[in-house]
Amino acid sequence: MARVHREDGPALTATPRLLGPAQIRALAAELDVRPTKTLGQNFVHDANTVRRIVAAAGVGPDDHVLEVGPGLGSLTLALLGAAGSVTAVEIDPVLARRLPQTVADYAPDQASSLTVVEADALRVGAADMPGEPTALVANLPYNVAVPVLLHLMSEVDSLRTALVMVQAEVADRLAAEPGNRTYGVPSVKARYFGRVARAGSVGRNVFWPEPKVESGLVRIDRTDDYPRDAATRQRVFTVIDAAFAQRRKTLRAALAGWAGSPAAAEERLRAVGIDPSARGERLGVADYVALAQTALP
Repeated sequence: MARVHREDGPALTATPRLLGPAQIRALAAELDVRPTKTLGQNFVHDANTVRRIVAAAGVGPDDHVLEVGPGLGSLTLALLGAAGSVTAVEIDPVLARRLPQTVADYAPDQASSLTVVEADALRVGAADMPGEPTALVANLPYNVAVPVLLHLMSEVDSLRTALVMVQAEVADRLAAEPGNRTYGVPSVKARYFGRVARAGSVGRNVFWPEPKVESGLVRIDRTDDYPRDAATRQRVFTVIDAAFAQRRKTLRAALAGWAGSPAAAEERLRAVGIDPSARGERLGVADYVALAQTALP
């Protein structure tokens, strides 16, 4: 993991210039960058959209923002205009090495407030970042959006909020309530970390290249409702995965492998007041936490 740039910087003194379509294409041409589906690259080129994302995130001078997949820097520049500092995690070495220069060109007063970490976001943790990030704000690569979101919420305990842009269908799943047809594993796991809500929609025409799907914003506000330790979280997530692995089955059947047998699953379900004939999509996070605790000796 390579850290590309970081200095202790001055207070914010000027509003950064933001990137538009012409600047995005010029940067891409300069770097000979061709957005790839493998890395889920779709670059935002609309200044109003990045301003709206920053406003929805609600970050301010006291925030240290963690951004994933900054790409050519559209959102990074807007974040630097609002937050105290930004750590950007970028897997593409060409983009990672160019970002500090882009910020120096468009936001010289904020250049020293940027750190770039050249790494896979699925492999970074709190130890790889300077200080303690307080907010995750990102246009997440659509092919790994949910794993990246859950990984960072798990590994970076200092995060108090998250505002991410994902595929609209994924946004609906993350924000779905129990009983909704889109409620599933991402919905429950996201709620383990805090309150989850849709925070807006984003059209296709603000991206280059233009994706074939609509996008949505999702916000998570961290709560301390459930234990943060990795062991407890893993036990809870194991139960969630088992409950939805065969979502048409009753919990008595779906949790048989986890509990040891259908009868053992029923015993544990009844012990925490859950109907064994219910299905996984009817349970809230608290139910899964209670079930996981029945597995303790």
